[in-house]
Amino acid sequence: MPKNDAVTFSLSDIGEALALLTRLPVHSEFTRGARAAWAWPIAGLVVACLAGIVGWAGIKLGLPAPAVAALVIGAQMMMTGALHEDGLADTFDGLWGGFDRHERLEIMKDSHIGSYGVLALILALILRWSALTALVGAGSFAPFLAAVAMSRAPMAVLMSVLPNARGSGLSNNFGHPPRDTAWLAVGAAMLIGLFAIGWSVVVLAFWVSLPVAALATIARTKIGGQTGDILGASQQIAEITALLTLAAWL
Repeated sequence: MPKNDAVTFSLSDIGEALALLTRLPVHSEFTRGARAAWAWPIAGLVVACLAGIVGWAGIKLGLPAPAVAALVIGAQMMMTGALHEDGLADTFDGLWGGFDRHERLEIMKDSHIGSYGVLALILALILRWSALTALVGAGSFAPFLAAVAMSRAPMAVLMSVLPNARGSGLSNNFGHPPRDTAWLAVGAAMLIGLFAIGWSVVVLAFWVSLPVAALATIARTKIGGQTGDILGASQQIAEITALLTLAAWL
């Protein structure tokens, strides 16, 4: 895949983002590679809108907020193939299950899931479900759209600022996004958030950045950079933080 640092735009970037980050029937040759990373928040918005339709249908059927929240999360996981959840589990297994850099990377590469990964997934699902239940109860899906779209931007940022820790795998093969591309991803996420929740998006972005920065620091210290699993974990952590923050405001 190309690793050209030129910052350019193409409508095909949205298709590449959807083909990479979802299981939706979108075909792409991935000719743009890392240069398409700016469109990742748009892919998140598409997932959020489709999941939101599922939630709206649940509300119209008279389902309680907890059930609607569970259906929305389930719809998200079906559309993404639980890609990010898998990354979260592997990240926790590797970063806290290994005793040195090599062992941590090997654990993260293993398809099996360990205790740390299971616990991380359980906690993540509980937090997402609880926060989303509060948002559904408040009667608005707009904050949900902002949270899901914005959660894709940290992946582009971490991929740009951190070296690849393994030298192989999807993250390495995809390329290294130019810094400007990563900031364009942030800009796209902020613009979506601005339309969804207004200028509160600035405060939301601040709170989201804190745990993502902590993850980046831990990953650099423990494995020397980022991997696809670290990127997936950053998405989950960002979405959970955004949902919890929005739920607290409501």
